[in-house]
Amino acid sequence: MRSLYLDTSALAKWYLPEPMADEFGAFMSEQDGAVIGRLGEVELRSLLARRRRAGELDGRSVSLVWRTFQGDIGRGYLEVIPLADNQASAAIELFARRPTLALRSLDAVHLAAAIAAEATQVATADRAMATAAVSLGLDVKTFY
Repeated sequence: MRSLYLDTSALAKWYLPEPMADEFGAFMSEQDGAVIGRLGEVELRSLLARRRRAGELDGRSVSLVWRTFQGDIGRGYLEVIPLADNQASAAIELFARRPTLALRSLDAVHLAAAIAAEATQVATADRAMATAAVSLGLDVKTFY
């Protein structure tokens, strides 16, 4: 397993023109790949659909981004951690152990996937996710 986990906010920086996308690209050029949760696939597809509905992306751009993303998975640059019941249980346990942590439900699932993948570093563009990951002892690389 790779030691770097990317949440969806980081994936968006990799595949879409966003603030700090260049910095994220430079960071990723130094990596030998990363781990993502299956949830990241779902959320990226949702993000693409939302941006298409908003008129920010056209159908051709959405298809190109999705093919590129799937190609990175296919060639092994991105390793996908399947959604599993133990991740849901771990996410539930995060809320029980850290009731004062401002953690959103899907961020808890991402963190559970990162822990299941034995990742030691999380890349994110989400402040709440970064705070939660640090509290769990993970090294965090932020892009915000």
